[in-house]
Amino acid sequence: MYEKMQLTRKFDERAQLLQRAGKVNFHISGITQEPSQVAMAFAMNLENDWFLPYYRDYGFVLSVGMTVKELMLSLFAKAEDPNSAGRQMPGHFGSKRLRIVTGSSPVTTQVPHAVGFALAAKMRGEQSVSLVSFGEGSSNQGDFHEGCNFAGVMKLPVIFVCQNNGYAISIPFAKQSAGRIADRAIGYGFPGIRVDGNDPLEVYRVFAEAHKRALAGEGPTLIEIMTYRVTPHSTSDNDLAYRTKEEVDHHKALDAIPAFRAYLTELGLWSDEKEAELQARIRKEIDEATQYGENAPFQPVEDAFRYVYADSAPEGEGR
Repeated sequence: MYEKMQLTRKFDERAQLLQRAGKVNFHISGITQEPSQVAMAFAMNLENDWFLPYYRDYGFVLSVGMTVKELMLSLFAKAEDPNSAGRQMPGHFGSKRLRIVTGSSPVTTQVPHAVGFALAAKMRGEQSVSLVSFGEGSSNQGDFHEGCNFAGVMKLPVIFVCQNNGYAISIPFAKQSAGRIADRAIGYGFPGIRVDGNDPLEVYRVFAEAHKRALAGEGPTLIEIMTYRVTPHSTSDNDLAYRTKEEVDHHKALDAIPAFRAYLTELGLWSDEKEAELQARIRKEIDEATQYGENAPFQPVEDAFRYVYADSAPEGEGR
């Protein structure tokens, strides 16, 4: 888990540097949210479950099997990008191989989709759980409420994950909701749990229990992860227009990755030597992935309408 956290952090930092250098157009960061994202991924079954992440979920997708090379191809919008062949913005994940369901830019649309995957699993008698994550701003959209209501009525095997990082772009949580997101689950007839995103082991425990409930036919769980977005909403955002540097610095000091390293070291599971080896390995992996992504070809112009219109029409009919 710690290694995945570090890999995610270093990828995120590299992506920001590439955008500032003008080598990529856009990046949306998830720094400080990695520990909880990695932990929830480790509680899932990679062979049977379905995943519908949101656009900051780098820690999650890397933990379920996506590679830095694949993320770089997406960041550079290259033809080999497995998410969308360079057609979508970075952070819009999709992988049939890894059971990651394609996402899109309108927020919260993935929630009803996750409920549909859970319904299919129940109808087929499959031991499968769908996990869908979103920000706290998304929890105010109709898709969230409709998905929760349907899943509650049908007792579907789905885990709803609200990553409450304090801001819906520029709107602080206090102006979004007068109550706890987790408490909304009561109205839909299933448990709602709030968990500290800076405690990855507690996050893992909560998700493992929710997964067990779902497989036992006990229905959905809504989990609200309390975290904080220390970076701007995206590389196009000036976050200091709506919050102070002091507030951001306070939350940076609470970064869970160094705390988790100290915990592992205290247990005798980690050391400075292991850390140096890990950082060298990650640096090599990210350097190679960056070079590959930058040098990979863009999608040919003639493929612009691929997946938009049918490639061919029945004989005698126009396209």
